[in-house]
Amino acid sequence: MGSITLIGTGNMARTIGTLALTGGNSVEVMGRDQSKADDLAKTLGGGATTGRWGAVPAGDIVITALLYDGVVPVVAEYGDALAGKVVVDISNPFNATFDGLAHSEETSIAQEVAKVAPAGTDVVKAFNTVFRNVLEKGRPDVFIAGDSAQAKAGVAAFVESLGLRPLDVGGLKMAPWLEGMGLVTVGLAGKGVGHWDFALGVNEFTG
Repeated sequence: MGSITLIGTGNMARTIGTLALTGGNSVEVMGRDQSKADDLAKTLGGGATTGRWGAVPAGDIVITALLYDGVVPVVAEYGDALAGKVVVDISNPFNATFDGLAHSEETSIAQEVAKVAPAGTDVVKAFNTVFRNVLEKGRPDVFIAGDSAQAKAGVAAFVESLGLRPLDVGGLKMAPWLEGMGLVTVGLAGKGVGHWDFALGVNEFTG
């Protein structure tokens, strides 16, 4: 199907990597700690490989599976190595009390990534409204935002390869609202729903 590079070695990298391999994609893992990257690739199996930190990723789609405060610095560090790639930001910049976003300006991590990414790099926001446990065992909708129709089509095809439904919400200026939706899911988990085994999605009504 597609070629994916995961920058990060945590739980979301493991979950997305597992689904990606099951969906027939090739997967490369990059981590600042090379031993952790090697261990994750071995755990994933399925021909998953590792790349050297900061090198040109093998994947056409590069997923930054990092905590929100590390995403922009890492993209800046990689610099021209990301030229021509589609960078997918999956982060949620929650504040310490999980009742607001960490940044006060009308922006998003994805938009800040776009500011530091090299020319020819397309940025897409995706996966941030879905809890990891739901990705592991459910089939949630995945909302995506980005300015390049071609990049979004590639990410949508990847999402479909995971057995999930991609839903395009518009340009990258919609990314702050997706981060807000991520915050809503946390609020629902703690109050309205009361558990983490759910996802926001779209039900269509006709007739």
